[in-house]
Amino acid sequence: EARQAIYHPGTTMGSITNGWSLPGRIFGNRERMQGLYLIRASAAHMGLYGNDLEEAYYPSCFFDGDGEPLDASKHNYVISFSKEELPPVDPKGFWSITMYDENQFMVDNPLNRYSIGDRSDLKYAEDGSLILYLQHDSPGADKESNWLPAPDGKFTMTLRIYIPAPEGLDPLYCPPVVRKTPAE
Repeated sequence: EARQAIYHPGTTMGSITNGWSLPGRIFGNRERMQGLYLIRASAAHMGLYGNDLEEAYYPSCFFDGDGEPLDASKHNYVISFSKEELPPVDPKGFWSITMYDENQFMVDNPLNRYSIGDRSDLKYAEDGSLILYLQHDSPGADKESNWLPAPDGKFTMTLRIYIPAPEGLDPLYCPPVVRKTPAE
């Protein structure tokens, strides 16, 4: 029973919103984690020696806005950030999104691009908003700067925010929903 609870903790580790798994305070010092044995065991199983939320926050996306698993063999996707929805990061930190195939391996692609983030050469709209293209084939030369290549199949993504701004931790920041793009 303990192994089942550790390996499949459900929402014990955080919450799920808009297809994103939002981990809560699952790592910390002895004082902070005192008595939280199921969380500590599940967190150790998931990623031993993880960072405190103040150091790094890792939401992961498994589903699109329709609640379906992400699958680039069937759909193209976008994630659209308004200027106010961009990942909240301290000026000393940064954010990135990494793409994984269904086996949690990085995805070979023609750009040799495995993550994209605020240190990438992105094209923002005049109002400061940002659209990222998540698909197997190129969205076109004019959009490739904002393309994170996906496998020709199922995939997941992890957003990493290193040194998140305090307003991103209370309440926990939830990235915008990943949406299918309309057929052209």
